[in-house]
Amino acid sequence: MKPVSLIQFLIEERRAGHINTELSLLIEVVARACKRIGVATGKGALGGVLGAAGTDNVQGEAQKKLDVISNEILLEANAWGGHLAACASEEMEDPQPIPDMYPKGQHLLLFDPLDGSSNIDVNISVGTIFSVLRCPDDVTEPKAEHFLQPGTTQLAAGYVVYGPSTLLVLTFGHGTHEFTLDREIGSFTLSRRDIRIPEQTGEFAINMSNQRHWEAPMQRYIGELLAGNDGPRGRDFNMRWVASMVADVHRIVTRGGVFFYPLDAKIKSKGGKLRLMYEANPMAFIVEQAGGAATTGRERIMEVQPTGLHQRVPVFLGSSQEVEQATRYHREADNAQG
Repeated sequence: MKPVSLIQFLIEERRAGHINTELSLLIEVVARACKRIGVATGKGALGGVLGAAGTDNVQGEAQKKLDVISNEILLEANAWGGHLAACASEEMEDPQPIPDMYPKGQHLLLFDPLDGSSNIDVNISVGTIFSVLRCPDDVTEPKAEHFLQPGTTQLAAGYVVYGPSTLLVLTFGHGTHEFTLDREIGSFTLSRRDIRIPEQTGEFAINMSNQRHWEAPMQRYIGELLAGNDGPRGRDFNMRWVASMVADVHRIVTRGGVFFYPLDAKIKSKGGKLRLMYEANPMAFIVEQAGGAATTGRERIMEVQPTGLHQRVPVFLGSSQEVEQATRYHREADNAQG
């Protein structure tokens, strides 16, 4: 069977009426930018890109050199094409308008330019996450409030994993599809179409070092998994934790599993650890389109009405039966408290 390139796939989606020409161009530009980020991450110490940048991002987190480089690559690539009204990055406090010298489009792009960047220096897989929204029709100068749309309004979402191979996972709301970068010819090629995440799983991903800070229903749920054969679940579970969301979610997209970053006492005042607009919403869209589920532990992630560009939420996502069980425990605990 003849390989299907990303460009051919986008043309097919356009002909099927799933996307328009502008959105197709936007995805091509993002994919091209991510190839440049992949080259930079691949050079490692030889490219002089490892280590701290000596600056903090809007959340007060220390930036790595590659955080800054990746952010600039995506901003520069998307500035001139005429497919965007504005873009927003996890690394910047405010949205970036399109320079007046360039034409503007009807889309808004949000991205986490380099997810898991704390792992760069130890050569663990990192990635880029992105989400595409429609700019409101009557808005010519988009501000932060115009990005505050629930995840259900996303037109597209995707992530790129920079690992042993560079992979793009993409959805337009008609299934989730994976593309592998053929480094010899420099193009992404369809490697899995219509990915399905198994409903059941025996594998979970969570940062166990935070266990003492979790809420009671999370303690109950994980306690049951750890009890294995002798516990109420009657079977053993394996734990995996990369501490790079893209890598952890890609494992789930590849072979099933569940990923949790629950609310805990340390982060309760912030609302959670992961960003709704740059991480939770796009990953929820991708996982749901592959047959999985994604909640905050209380409600569906994509139905959360955003209140801020850098809002944080708890994240439960992956194989639907386990996500639903953990979510049920949280709702039952809430109801018991009245």
